[in-house]
Amino acid sequence: MKLFYFVPAGLGLALGLTGCFPANAPKKNAAVPVLTAAAWATNVPVRIDPPPVGHVLSLSTVTIHSQIQGMISAVHFQEGQEVAKGDLLFTLDPRPSQAALDQARAALERDAAQLEYAKINFAREQKLFDQKLISQDELDTNRANFDALAGTVAADRAAITNALLNLDYCSIRSPVAGRTGNLLSFPGNVVKAPDDALLTINQIHPIYVAFAVPEQYLPVIRREMLTKTLKVSVTFQNMEVVPPQGELTFVDNAVDTTTGTIQLKATFPNQRGILWPGQFVQVALTLSELTNAVVVPSQAVQTGQNGQFIYVVKPDHTVEQRSVVAGLTYQGVTVIETGLAAGETVVTDGQLRLAPGMSVAVNRPVPAGGVAAPSGPP
Repeated sequence: MKLFYFVPAGLGLALGLTGCFPANAPKKNAAVPVLTAAAWATNVPVRIDPPPVGHVLSLSTVTIHSQIQGMISAVHFQEGQEVAKGDLLFTLDPRPSQAALDQARAALERDAAQLEYAKINFAREQKLFDQKLISQDELDTNRANFDALAGTVAADRAAITNALLNLDYCSIRSPVAGRTGNLLSFPGNVVKAPDDALLTINQIHPIYVAFAVPEQYLPVIRREMLTKTLKVSVTFQNMEVVPPQGELTFVDNAVDTTTGTIQLKATFPNQRGILWPGQFVQVALTLSELTNAVVVPSQAVQTGQNGQFIYVVKPDHTVEQRSVVAGLTYQGVTVIETGLAAGETVVTDGQLRLAPGMSVAVNRPVPAGGVAAPSGPP
């Protein structure tokens, strides 16, 4: 036999309505736990967003060649070593150049003696010509001989200068300050000038960072550069130091028509050698700065059907939903252009359970200027 149970209609409706509400829904007068922060005023840099990716370039790259042919007798540096301008890098065997110098000096002494004799002889012939004892042709012959020997002596002096220069070329010195690369030729090798490369030096103090930005930023960059130097900072993966700071020093003279970008370069002192040629970095180009801008943690800004809004905690611990105009975002904080004043308390977590006029209980307030509220740009 089947048993039938009858439940009163009113009781069934009540049970059905009870099941429509979550068990953990806050009571009408219960305070909703939230996290808050106080809005504060600070200076915020205006930067290109998203940050462009750049690559590091040495200020200059010099490939060292020998200017004479000779055998390398000594290398005076270690691979990867920092060298100063004028430091000795290589020594070539100086004996052939020294022998050529000695030969040039000997030739000068010989020809100088012949020139002195030709000078005395020409003076004697001049007197004989004045006494009409020799012909004009004989006098001209002696003058030509004297002039030829004078030219020979001048050539000997030039040969000595060249020999001294070649002897000096036996000591190969660094033309720039920088860091040495791989050694391309070793002691005992005979190098040919200027075919054989010996070494490449990269100048890294200072150093360039090249990057490209969309052409829409070009008018702003050019306008700002007329009144001030634009600051640039870079970051890279696994960086454990303060971001290096530099200055924008180069704007290309044409926009790349294939990408619609303009090429820029920033110069960094790089005294500690943090930046390395060929390295990829993320570039932050500061165009201007917002002074005393009102900012809040970015998570405080919510988006609804009517635009962006923030829950503001009033003195009686109830919340007000206030429409705001949010500006740029920087290091986890957002600039509030209108709708909020510095010092007002805003909700940063727990907004989904709030409605205008509800009471809140602050679990962990964050004061302005605290960990969640940086006092300004780095």
